[in-house]
Amino acid sequence: MGVLIVGSTALDSIKIPKAENPRLLGGSASHAAVAASFFGPVELVGVVGDDFPRRYVALYRRHGIDLEGLQILPGKTFHWSGEYEINMNNRRTLLTELGVFETFTPTLPEAYRNSPFVLLANIAPALQLHVLNQMQRPRFVVADTMDLWLNIALPDLLKLLGRIDGFVLNDSEAQQLTKEDNVFAAIRKIHRLGPKYVIVKKGSHGSILSGPRGFFLCPAYPLAKVVDPTGAGDSFVGGMMGYLSTAKGSIDGNLRRAMVFGSVVASFCCEGFGLTRTTRVNRRQIDRRVKELEKLTRF
Repeated sequence: MGVLIVGSTALDSIKIPKAENPRLLGGSASHAAVAASFFGPVELVGVVGDDFPRRYVALYRRHGIDLEGLQILPGKTFHWSGEYEINMNNRRTLLTELGVFETFTPTLPEAYRNSPFVLLANIAPALQLHVLNQMQRPRFVVADTMDLWLNIALPDLLKLLGRIDGFVLNDSEAQQLTKEDNVFAAIRKIHRLGPKYVIVKKGSHGSILSGPRGFFLCPAYPLAKVVDPTGAGDSFVGGMMGYLSTAKGSIDGNLRRAMVFGSVVASFCCEGFGLTRTTRVNRRQIDRRVKELEKLTRF
């Protein structure tokens, strides 16, 4: 089967108090696609400029990611620069250059339109809807979002919520969307907007799933040191969708375990700048951490 992932493909410049790494491979689709590739085939849809380093294209291919949907246009690749405080929880944006991403319209290759699993990674809700309009009856569609779209594109986001199976957002975004301080009350309101499954990300405190089988509290893998959390949320949902796309049985029966695998892939992401650590991981290392999490959470 495999999973179709549509989102941003970018160059990230990341600064922490004692180090700085310019123009790393980044973007929501990049992190999600690499995470999903540990489990099965991945189709990537995005856009980059003609300044996009060839080594990053080669890196996608080393992970078996299908790039028929990656547009390479004249101009500059989307570039984001950010700085983290010493606690790694707070960051501020230093620079955003949209480049060719500013006029990005995702057009799916014909072969992608029948993909059964679809991840609409973090891009404008209007673009996520545009992708859905090109699909032929996907089995499971999940969308991610961010606070920006809640501020400037809420009507489009509400339209999207009526057409997807799963919705992923963090706890502050859930509060912003629903005006509820209690996360469980917020989740109930989000269900009424359409999604059958709601996943609320809580950073180092893991995530919460709400679906037909009730609630599930997914732990985060405990790390003694976080180098760079950029892309961890995208890695989480990408790993989750990658696992689901190849698991036998029902979505409902596999989703909890898929979240644990996503959580583990996200932990590797946090151990290096950008994708530098994630791209050096193998499936055996992922499985080992999943078993460790099972021991930590069994009672």
